[in-house]
Amino acid sequence: MIKSTVKPISLAIGLVCAAVAPNAFAALSGSDIKLDWHVIDHGIGENIFLGSLTIHNNGIEPLTDSGWALYFNSVRPPASVLPASDANGERARAALALQNVSIDNADSAKSGDYFVLKPTAGFNAISPGESRKIEIIAQYWQMLKNDSPGGFHLVVGNQAPQAVLIDVHMDPNDPKQTTQTATDIKPVQTPQIRYLENQQQFEALAVKNRLVPQPLTVQTSDAHLNLLSHQVQIVSENDLLQEAQYLQAALKDLMPGQFAIHQQTTTASSNQIRLQLDPSLNVDSDSAPDNEGYMLIIDPFNGITITGKDAAGVFYGIQTLRQLIPKEVYAASVTATPYQHATLPATIIKDAPRFEYRGMMLDVARNFQSKETVLKLIDLLALYKINQFEMNVANDEGWRLEIPGIPELTEFGAKRGFDLNEHTMLHAFMGASNGFLPGDGIENKPANSTEANLGKIPNFQGFEVAQQNFLGQGWGYYTVDDFKEILQYAADRHINVILEYDFPAHARAAIKAMEYRYNKYKDTDLTEAQRYRLIDPLDTSKYYTPQFYTDNFINPALPSAFAFLDKIISETKAMYDAVPNAQVTRLHGGGDELPHLGPNEWWAQSPAVQQNPETAGKTDAQLFDFFFMKWKTIVNKHGFEMATWGDVLSHNGTGNIDYGQIYPIFWNNVWGWGNEHQAYKFANQGYKVVLSHATNLYLDLAYNKHPDEIGYHWAGYTDTKKAFEYRPFNIYANADLDKLGNPIPWNPNWVDLNDTGKKNVVGIQAQLFAENQKSPEILDYMVFPKLLGAAERAWVQDMPALTPLNQDGVSPIDAAWHTFTNTLGQYALPLLNYVKPVDIQNQITDVAGVNFRIPLAGAKIEQGKLFANTRFIGMQVEYSLDEGLTWLPYYQPVDIAPTDKAMVRTKNHAGKTSRADYVMP
Repeated sequence: MIKSTVKPISLAIGLVCAAVAPNAFAALSGSDIKLDWHVIDHGIGENIFLGSLTIHNNGIEPLTDSGWALYFNSVRPPASVLPASDANGERARAALALQNVSIDNADSAKSGDYFVLKPTAGFNAISPGESRKIEIIAQYWQMLKNDSPGGFHLVVGNQAPQAVLIDVHMDPNDPKQTTQTATDIKPVQTPQIRYLENQQQFEALAVKNRLVPQPLTVQTSDAHLNLLSHQVQIVSENDLLQEAQYLQAALKDLMPGQFAIHQQTTTASSNQIRLQLDPSLNVDSDSAPDNEGYMLIIDPFNGITITGKDAAGVFYGIQTLRQLIPKEVYAASVTATPYQHATLPATIIKDAPRFEYRGMMLDVARNFQSKETVLKLIDLLALYKINQFEMNVANDEGWRLEIPGIPELTEFGAKRGFDLNEHTMLHAFMGASNGFLPGDGIENKPANSTEANLGKIPNFQGFEVAQQNFLGQGWGYYTVDDFKEILQYAADRHINVILEYDFPAHARAAIKAMEYRYNKYKDTDLTEAQRYRLIDPLDTSKYYTPQFYTDNFINPALPSAFAFLDKIISETKAMYDAVPNAQVTRLHGGGDELPHLGPNEWWAQSPAVQQNPETAGKTDAQLFDFFFMKWKTIVNKHGFEMATWGDVLSHNGTGNIDYGQIYPIFWNNVWGWGNEHQAYKFANQGYKVVLSHATNLYLDLAYNKHPDEIGYHWAGYTDTKKAFEYRPFNIYANADLDKLGNPIPWNPNWVDLNDTGKKNVVGIQAQLFAENQKSPEILDYMVFPKLLGAAERAWVQDMPALTPLNQDGVSPIDAAWHTFTNTLGQYALPLLNYVKPVDIQNQITDVAGVNFRIPLAGAKIEQGKLFANTRFIGMQVEYSLDEGLTWLPYYQPVDIAPTDKAMVRTKNHAGKTSRADYVMP
């Protein structure tokens, strides 16, 4: 429903210039044009906002009323592309017409986030030295700078597209820019808000609280073991040689020494680390052996013993040992004078996980990450005892895994750029084509991230405008050998790799690649051309997905579609079979986000559906069931279990079919959408479910509401605290405020987990989708330290209670969070400053450290004094009274003069700083 009264739009029209010949562009290039994007007002109507694009002509040729076009991507589409039946579309087109410009879908398919701005008759030329502000009504809302349009490229006449750089402007203090709707009462983050949130105090932590995830039981004494690196020997059982080599490599990263491995019993000594198995190991005294459980003994006289119920348990004991090595040893390891010893507390640790499935999903389809970046991430997952790694390798925006026999998938589907008809590659998505490299048809791009960041070296501690200026890798894929290496690397760390091929929707890259293949063979070998075709070319069905696609469903009536699916799973299985230690467990088949905008719209107009006796007469929901049963059969035939998104059970099909054994992953608990209880409903019915609830476990959501944060916000904002406080068996306890800051009422339709349901929750999985994950540094920033909160909830057996409150009015869960902030600030994050991937086979360039998010400082000014703090106790707060020219460490309240302009920031143990922020009196 459109509001009946809206604010008028003021139009800023530039100076009128003398007429020039329409094609007089010989000397005009993209570098002559600069752009600025401003958010103006979210109060102009429902589901729309007003922004402005200012075009600066710094060249010697005018931009006239024809002969040029400005292409771009935007996650917030211009409302002018809405259909004629939509009042917002009519209004947006009328507003643009008054400015003598148009904005339409850029590509011939009119699908996705790719748009083009063109002048229309009557457009007043932008002469050299002049600027023009064009006001644009866009869809939805823009809360963060990374919601801005980006990836601009100018096409002039018949010239090749030229990159044009943009700057982005949002005022966090302007409610018109930062208030999504009239009911949005969630405040923008300020130093004052953070100061109130950061009330936890310094704690001297016991050994148990220095570790992430926290172990089950820890016994300590006042004694210590001084491990002398040149004398350390590793004694390993034959079945634990892989774990011994891993430990050896980890120790070599930290201290000088050979750390020789012996497989025979030697006399115990203080410099011996013994690895051994005990299949009957029972650490929680419940009369049953504990899979993945371990016991770690650090004895001042007899050295270190790690006993595991299985090899995975020994491996997790090694990870605990790595975390017990002092942070000073880690810091020295990257210097010329590393420590030659490590002092460890005498302790006995017994530990085992809460959930058998402890996962993280990485999307490499939307923005690609290199094999080396993936391997580094896998090693970090192992450090925190994550044992499932899902890779989303195929989605609308890219296909990222070589499939022998179908080279077109990567030859075409792993590339994107300026190709409006998509003859040789996908068109541009999310402002990222081939990064800063050539080949994508866009010339004059920045050479590096500093140029893309308008000359400023990125700090990657929040939004950088480089993200809108071609940062990001739309090209790239893993060869068969690359993927085998990833499989082996993960298997060596007791991590299962689960590939996600998302069908029948989210399939645009595959569909277009197979159309490319069809066109390659159609004139010479029609049988080969049609072998793997995924669409009915005569299908006129209409739909519009949440990501604005109109052509990303494969057709369930085509035998060639199932031949394609069988081929990719067959080749995928062959890759797993070639790696002896790789476990063939689950394969994620997708099944999400088919929009329900009306009845029978997905395939209703497909002649192929009506001509196939198996599909003729079926509704869309029935066709979905038909497709997914056949898809599951293919996956199972090749030895994989079938994982799906929860949508398969809760949204897309008829609900009247038994899929058999599938393993749903439930993401949609967005408060107010009505699906919050679906995971519990199906767990109670007997499905083995994995919880990946977006409100607490989506790592790609922004940490908080501030324009300079990175991420999305459709499910709210998610920081480390929300991941830490996640309650797998009672998510409703996490339902305090919705994304707009309003209280969440109890819904009588919500279903509680019963005892059967609790047994069917096999684990949790954190998710990182990649729309904004445009560099390895941003990946680090989004994952860490949020993932540590999720790892805590996946492993730790005891969930802190909500009540009773202690004498200070603090609940057990709040007290546990206060301790965790000390854990991160004093121990876990200092280690992450210097940790290196444990690279047994020399597969990764030597790198150290993680670009984790450094929390912004909290601060307030009262009675002429500056008070400051930070979230993770142990990090240093700094302040400046001269707008950042000089910085001083903060130890106690500081006197402030009325003329001082105070700023605060946090510095981590390696000297890197957070974003700085002004403190208002």
